[in-house]
Amino acid sequence: MLVLRSGATSQGSIGNCKGSIMFIVNVFVHVKPDQLESFETATLENAHSSVQEPGIARFDVLQQQDDLTRFVLVEVYRTKDDPARHKETAHYQKWRDTVADMMAEPRSSIKYNNVFPDNNGWG
Repeated sequence: MLVLRSGATSQGSIGNCKGSIMFIVNVFVHVKPDQLESFETATLENAHSSVQEPGIARFDVLQQQDDLTRFVLVEVYRTKDDPARHKETAHYQKWRDTVADMMAEPRSSIKYNNVFPDNNGWG
């Protein structure tokens, strides 16, 4: 499993939905087996740059244990507008273009709101 964190997490209250809510996107990626090393290299480069963005609280890269060709990118944004800002960055656009032909199928995503930890617990 590959994990990148921006800051440490702390305890918060369950169901804290007052004020702004973190905007979380889980991106599901299925990579062609012969492209694993190249995908990991490009994705880690993107992740290292992504955690430097002020609108990103966390950016995890997870690899499925029983199928190493499957990844989940856990992207935690501070506001609902930050994903669009992220997609405007040069490092994201480079990643998107670099990995496009490495995928066995189109990537998909599901969007979430945080329940726990509260916003302060995301770093």
